[in-house]
Amino acid sequence: MASDDVTSLLGAVQQGDESAAAQLIPLVYSELRRLAAHQMRSESPDHTLQPTALVHEAFLRLVDQTRITYQNRAHFFALAGQQMRRILVDHARAKRAAKRGSGKKMPLEDAAGVMDQPGVDVLALDEALTSLAEMDPQQGRIVELRFFAGLSIEETAAALDISPATVKRDWSMAKAWLHQALLAGPK
Repeated sequence: MASDDVTSLLGAVQQGDESAAAQLIPLVYSELRRLAAHQMRSESPDHTLQPTALVHEAFLRLVDQTRITYQNRAHFFALAGQQMRRILVDHARAKRAAKRGSGKKMPLEDAAGVMDQPGVDVLALDEALTSLAEMDPQQGRIVELRFFAGLSIEETAAALDISPATVKRDWSMAKAWLHQALLAGPK
């Protein structure tokens, strides 16, 4: 996919060009689908939301944004990851509300797998990530870009205008912090 094509189409979509949205979908769909599948891997096997529905909901929210100017392809996918996170959190909240707080928690074995284990409580993860972002906004953004948006170390560095070494260091620290926060449980 040509990054310049995506960026120019995003600009046209924001200007209200409906044909640009139709041209954009085939350019970004497979990457959004991969991103959604990645995020759904950490959900329980009986999750009622499917990756395709997650992609569609996120895409609709993204093209409906009028206050955001997409800088480039990486920025678009970073925001897509954020939207998918919000959708999954909203879905989990609604499900938990229906069950009146019977959310299942799973202890995590190691920091490296903190967000990849099936059955991780997405609400607990969201709460921990929100706390991390309050303490260290850069680490919070790195987690969003790496995990939720599926960006590489290099893409994350470019999106945040920092070095890949800084991304690697902060990514490791953020995973360790999240691991401890999730083991400690809600505050």
